[in-house]
Amino acid sequence: MTMPSVVLDACVLIPSYLRDTLLTTAEAGLYMPYWSEKILDETTRNIVLIAKKAEKDVSAKKIQNLEKTMKKAFPEAMTEVTVGLEDLMRNDPKDRHVLVAAVIAKADIIVTSNLKDFDDKALIPWNIKAQSPDDFLCELFNEYTQMKWFK
Repeated sequence: MTMPSVVLDACVLIPSYLRDTLLTTAEAGLYMPYWSEKILDETTRNIVLIAKKAEKDVSAKKIQNLEKTMKKAFPEAMTEVTVGLEDLMRNDPKDRHVLVAAVIAKADIIVTSNLKDFDDKALIPWNIKAQSPDDFLCELFNEYTQMKWFK
């Protein structure tokens, strides 16, 4: 089994339980995560908004530490997005930057909770598929357990 390259959309990095699960499985070497600065900005901005709505205090320092920790743990995950490439994408306009990051990273998969924003017609030319976090983690689990049992 080759290790898949995976772009993590902001929506799967926002909930702490899901972010921790996805990054722990990446740290275990089950896949290579990628993101862009725009994905991380969207993540941190939404964490702050959600915290405010819930009347919880999330300091700017805490958010900066989260982003810094992620970048330090996965220095190779940062994808530099090429300006103008978004115009070539045919998925939902608000998530074209995610597909650009996947194309630049040569990713196999985009893990997202917004599957409707990544229809097959937009992904097929780039040989990328979109998966929900549940489907992605279940596939990883199945592949990992099969590898372990047959070694």
